[in-house]
Amino acid sequence: MAERLGGTPLENSAAEPALKTALADWLDWLKHEKRCSGHTLSNYARDAVAFLAFLNEHLGFTPGLKELDRLNAADFRSWLAQMGAENKSRATIARRMSTLRTLFKHLERQGVIANTAVHAVRTPKLPKSLPKALSFEDALELLDMAEDLADEPWVGKRDRALLVLLYGCGLRISEALGLDVQDIPDGDVMVITGKGNKQRVVPVLPQVTSALAAYTKTCPFPMTPDSPLFLGVRGKRLQAGVAQAMVREARSYLGLPESATPHALRHSFATHLLAGGGDLRTIQELLGHASLSTTQRYTDVDAARLQAVYAGAHPRARKRK
Repeated sequence: MAERLGGTPLENSAAEPALKTALADWLDWLKHEKRCSGHTLSNYARDAVAFLAFLNEHLGFTPGLKELDRLNAADFRSWLAQMGAENKSRATIARRMSTLRTLFKHLERQGVIANTAVHAVRTPKLPKSLPKALSFEDALELLDMAEDLADEPWVGKRDRALLVLLYGCGLRISEALGLDVQDIPDGDVMVITGKGNKQRVVPVLPQVTSALAAYTKTCPFPMTPDSPLFLGVRGKRLQAGVAQAMVREARSYLGLPESATPHALRHSFATHLLAGGGDLRTIQELLGHASLSTTQRYTDVDAARLQAVYAGAHPRARKRK
């Protein structure tokens, strides 16, 4: 038990042994069958711990599988009320309820419990948020500024190569920073391992290849095939926080909004592809989205851009201001 729960918040949670065993099985299933990332597994575990803590207070004793099986809709609404009283965001509340539904559905499939009350409880609707993309001009200026602000020339080449990769290939920051030297493409495509260890093939523009070559040529540290591609100033794998701080500094010089982050370059990649005539299915594959509905958000971004152009340029629109 300790080995299977080791490293997760569930290890020291208050629950009966049989329930801890069931939770460990659930985490194993998420890891090996659903291929969830370590970050996602940690979120699931923390959400489960929060619910167990609530049950201990709500029931007045340590919960077990029998208690989970007997919970009704009112019990789950009590948890919603408690999270609301703690000023948890709607996103946090929705995520925690989603975690519970995943857990209870798994326990039902395994024949452990058969409680469907959690599926009858409505959670607060999340406000619809659009991906915040940069304009084509702002994206290019961000790439140039990041290189110009670096203290050392090789660091500037590194920062530019990283941002060009995010914008040119639509990568997540974690995907880019997880690359090793051997992952550098020797052709016009590269294989990316994304969420859940799912792989996808993305085209590589000549500008991306050129930026990576300029960086690796000037990097002062030895670069063996299995060493990290993007290195920090001490020769270790570059951390996301360093890259995010670099973008924050660059955007402040350019007067860009706080939404101009490394992830915004991925959004910009998708939005600009769509505006250029790319179809949603192709963009879905390039981004590594499991669901087309996630990719469809970019159609709303493009519609919002067209509305803004119309409002600023059409004579009738200007008259109504």
